[in-house]
Amino acid sequence: MPPSPRPPGPAPASPSEPQYRIEDLAHRSGATVRTIRAYQDKGLLPKPERRGRANVYDDSHLARLRQIADLLERGYTLASIRELLQAWDEGRGLGGVLGLVAEVDGPWTDEESGRVSRAELDELFGGEHDEAAVSEAVALGVLEPVPGREDEFRVPSPQELSVAAELHKAGVPLLAITEQLRELRGQVEHIAARFLDFTNEHVFVRYLGAHLSDVDASEAADLVRRLRPLAQQTVEAELARAMQKFAARNLRDHLRSAAAAPPTAAGGGTDRTEQIRLPAETVEAVRELVGEAHTPDFITAAAEREVRARAMDRMTAERG
Repeated sequence: MPPSPRPPGPAPASPSEPQYRIEDLAHRSGATVRTIRAYQDKGLLPKPERRGRANVYDDSHLARLRQIADLLERGYTLASIRELLQAWDEGRGLGGVLGLVAEVDGPWTDEESGRVSRAELDELFGGEHDEAAVSEAVALGVLEPVPGREDEFRVPSPQELSVAAELHKAGVPLLAITEQLRELRGQVEHIAARFLDFTNEHVFVRYLGAHLSDVDASEAADLVRRLRPLAQQTVEAELARAMQKFAARNLRDHLRSAAAAPPTAAGGGTDRTEQIRLPAETVEAVRELVGEAHTPDFITAAAEREVRARAMDRMTAERG
């Protein structure tokens, strides 16, 4: 029976292969000695072969360091690189896995980032120079400082910054805007997590916890590509529905409150108007009883009747 093929991980050095001390490997790869040792500790780079008192590296270690450098330049994290290289060492094929990770790690929006200077930022917000609000925006990732340029920021989402500027123009304080964003972000992250749980349970379950073949990884990447816009489209549709529902209800409540107040007498008499808030349940009960058009008049008449009844009771008690 022929021997099983060896996974494509680093093989022991043969006498004919070049051998390197760690300093030589660092020089050839461009990595520092400290980085090489850190990669070994993190499982990214195989341990060297021990020969007497010396640690010996070979071309497989050099190739692995160049792979890591290439993946870092392409934007992968060390954690992602470790998973990719593990897939390669186990013979699962790296091409499909790289495609899957690139699909998931890539941008989930077509919006392009921008840059803004501090002067432009202040002008955008009406000339207001608010260091606390800028610090909050940086903490939230709305603004990202540009290294070496103290008065310039990268803007990951210009749309989000534009929304904040419009809210500020409408009278919302800057710190109130950042606080609202912090609350909104937590709610949206909850929605994203639930959507991922849902798709994992019903779509990606066959890929989870298994050693992905190159074909499986390519299929999963294609699914991610197809399903990626669904979460945004669903949230946008549901947000539009909810805003229409609650904005209309909010407006009706304000109009009912205004209509329930007594009218001001013409000609500058002694009558005056005062806004009174009534429980929503009370207004709803009256509406069901007399209809939408008669609700304000009914509430006014009922209040006036109660006032007159109490006045008559008081006069009767005084005569008695």
